[in-house]
Amino acid sequence: MLLKTFGWSIAITALGLVAAAFYGGWQAFGVVAILAVLEISLSFDNAVINAGILKKMSAFWQKIFLTIGVLIAVFGMRLVFPVVIVAISAKLGPIEAIDLSFNDPDRYKQLVTDAHPSIAAFGGMFLLMIFLDFIFEDRDIQWLRWIERPLAKLGKVDMLSVCVALIVLLISSLTVATHAHQHGGAHADKTSTVLLAGVAGLITYLVVGGLSGFFENKLEEEEEREHEAEEEARKSGKSAAAPVVLAGKAAFFMFLYLEVLDASFSFDGVIGAFAITNEIVLMALGLGIGAMYVRSLTVYLVRQGTLDDYVYLEHGAHYAIGALSVILLVTIRYEINEIITGLVGVVLIAWSFWSSVRRNKALEAAGGDDSELVDAGGGGVR
Repeated sequence: MLLKTFGWSIAITALGLVAAAFYGGWQAFGVVAILAVLEISLSFDNAVINAGILKKMSAFWQKIFLTIGVLIAVFGMRLVFPVVIVAISAKLGPIEAIDLSFNDPDRYKQLVTDAHPSIAAFGGMFLLMIFLDFIFEDRDIQWLRWIERPLAKLGKVDMLSVCVALIVLLISSLTVATHAHQHGGAHADKTSTVLLAGVAGLITYLVVGGLSGFFENKLEEEEEREHEAEEEARKSGKSAAAPVVLAGKAAFFMFLYLEVLDASFSFDGVIGAFAITNEIVLMALGLGIGAMYVRSLTVYLVRQGTLDDYVYLEHGAHYAIGALSVILLVTIRYEINEIITGLVGVVLIAWSFWSSVRRNKALEAAGGDDSELVDAGGGGVR
């Protein structure tokens, strides 16, 4: 099972490392290996979230995500995206930007660094909205009950997540403006850039997420009808219908949502990669290998039913998303080491996994009755 799921990732890893060795020797080999580990550590929460969405999609759209989606993730976000950033920020053509990446990597890195505030604002707002919509929703299963219960009550206020996100964006832009004022206005133009990019991230989430939610609601209606049909079939002795999964327009918009989500997750990996190397070829190889493992891990979680067995994993992943969104917005003004960014997500997911294991043991000891179950690992209940 493991070899089948991770086979392609292992093969791509071997090819990528060999290509790196031929391209730049053992030093390039080491750089690519480090970048792959960086990408995996930063994107583990991405795999958990992807799995939660992917399991609802039909087999056809799962294959689309794992083929076309991989091409978009590996070549689009890890190779083309940095070039596009440079082309837009420096007002260059795509060919000139590529030439710059090979012949003047220091200048290339500087241009990407200059574009970081807009990247961080867009990605930070998109991810923040995902976290807020999750934390403000009332759920049957709660992990950190002392946080989630009161926030779920607050979430009954319409558009609260949008208001909170806009307040956070305003604070972020004011911080940039204050910094610019204190340092002679050197970053004055960044204030409007942060605001525009942040609003763009918010609009992107509302449009793509809204369309996905619309079609997901249609799926839930189909599931209700399916449940009624199953009851009728059971009474009449007929066989039950197959489970309803996302297909057609519903799956298409969910696929778009997944790709935008993956793009937002990749921002910190792409920016962090420049702290390790300016070589665009090595960056694409390392981050591409990492992206392949994230895809394989997503498939593994879906096929193993891990999210159903360990019910707090999804909570941990969303908390990691919230932490990453805050980190991205903070990096508009302050520099944060990529190791910290990766560790925050890993720690939160590991904690949620440990809480899930403890919950399962307590549930087993209670004989399967979870009505009064309180998990000591995180205060979760069902």
